[in-house]
Amino acid sequence: MRTVLVIDDNPAVGTALDLLFGLREIRTLVAYSPDEGLAVLEREDVDVVVQDMNFSADTTSGEEGVALFRAIRAGHPDLPIILLTAWTHLETAVELVKAGAADYLAKPWDDPKLLAAVENLLELSEATREVARFRDERRRRRKALDAKYDLRGLVFASIATERVVELACQVARADIPVLITGPNGAGKERIAAIVQANSAVRNGPFVTVNCGALPSELIEAELFGAEAGAYTGATNKAREGRFEVADGGTLFLDEIGNLPLAGQAKLLRVLESGQFERLGSSRTRTVKVRVISATNADLPAMIRDGRFREDLYYRLNVIELRLPPLAERREDIVPLAEHFLDGAAVLDDGARAALAAHAWPGNVRELKNALQRAALLCQDGVITARDLGLAAVRAGNGRAAPDAEPDREAIEAALKNARGVISQAAAELGLSRQALYRRMEKTGIRD
Repeated sequence: MRTVLVIDDNPAVGTALDLLFGLREIRTLVAYSPDEGLAVLEREDVDVVVQDMNFSADTTSGEEGVALFRAIRAGHPDLPIILLTAWTHLETAVELVKAGAADYLAKPWDDPKLLAAVENLLELSEATREVARFRDERRRRRKALDAKYDLRGLVFASIATERVVELACQVARADIPVLITGPNGAGKERIAAIVQANSAVRNGPFVTVNCGALPSELIEAELFGAEAGAYTGATNKAREGRFEVADGGTLFLDEIGNLPLAGQAKLLRVLESGQFERLGSSRTRTVKVRVISATNADLPAMIRDGRFREDLYYRLNVIELRLPPLAERREDIVPLAEHFLDGAAVLDDGARAALAAHAWPGNVRELKNALQRAALLCQDGVITARDLGLAAVRAGNGRAAPDAEPDREAIEAALKNARGVISQAAAELGLSRQALYRRMEKTGIRD
C-alpha cells in the first residue's frame, strides 16, 4: 500500500494529514520527533516523507529540519522528501530542494497543492521501484549470458540488444545459415562474431567478405577462387577463394544483397551441397563452412524486382537476427560512448543529455566518430554538449532537447498548469526540480 511518513512535533498536523491522505487511500504513519521518524524508516516501507523544519519549542532556525533531511538522505538517498515550513526562512528550504528535496510548502498548506505533490511523488516512487526491479533483472540476465556464452566484449544495456544477443547465442551451435538484418553501422559484424564464437566451429577461421566493396565481376573470384588467367586482369597464379580459406570455420558475407545473380546461383549450390568450382576450373571442390550473411537491403523487395533469388533468400534466412538502429536502443548509447572513450575523457551531464537526444542516423559508427572527435576538442578531459557538435533535435512530445533551456514564458506556463507544484512543473518541462529552480532564479521568477 502507498505509504507516507509525516514527521512533525505537532499532533494536530499528523491528524490533519492522516485524514487528508486517507481520502486518497494513502496509508499515513506519524512520528513526532526526528529520532522517532528515523526509527520508523528503519522498520517500515515508506514511499514519501513529509517533514517539519523545527521541532523544539521557540526554535525557528530550521537547523533541526536540515539535520533530519541529511540523516534521511544518508540512509535513504532515493526517498522523496517534502518540507513543511512555518517560521523557517524560505531560503533554507530552497537550498534543501537544490540538495535533493522533492518540494517545500509553507504552513498552513494548501490541501489540493499538497495532495498533488504527494500523488506525483508516489507515482514517481512506484516507477522508480519498477525501474530498479527491471534493472536488477536485466543485470541478472546479463550476468547469466556472460557466464554461459562468449559475448566477444560486446557493450550493451538495452533489452532490444539483449534479445538479439541471446537469440544469436542460442542458434550459434546449430549448423544452419543465419541472416543478420539492420541498418549500416548498427554492429551486424559484432553479432556475427558472437555467433561464430559460440558455434561448434569457434576454433576455425572467421573470414569476412564485404560484398558491397567489390566490383561485381570480382565477387565470384573472391568467393570461389580462380585459376590462373581465368578472367581479364587475373594473375598467372591460381588463387583460393574465401570459401576455401574459411573451410572448417565461418564465412561472414556482409552486404549480401550486392551479390550478382550468377554468384547467387553458385552460393545456393554451396549452401546446399558444400560444392563449387573455381572460375576457369571444372574440378569440383568440397568445403564445410558455416555461412552467416548480413544486409541492410530489403531482400523481399529485391526478390519482387528480380534482383535476388527467392530460393537463396529462404536458404540464407533459416534464422533472422534483426539488429535495431541505435535510435531504438537508446540505453546502449552512453555505455557505448564510455567504451569508445576508454578513459581518455569523461562526459558531463550536458553531453550525456545531448547523446540521448540525438537521432543517430549513422548508428554506432556515427557515435564512435563523434566521441573520437569530441575527445580531441574537449578541455581538461571533460566532454560537453558543445564538444559533441550534434544537431539540436526535439523529442517526439515537442519538448526541447535536454540541453535546451526553457524561457520565462514556458516556465510560468508550466507553473500555472501545475498549480505551483514544483515537481509537477519540472516534469512537464522535462527538467529535474533542481534544474527548474536554477532556471527560475536565472529568469527572475519567484515561487
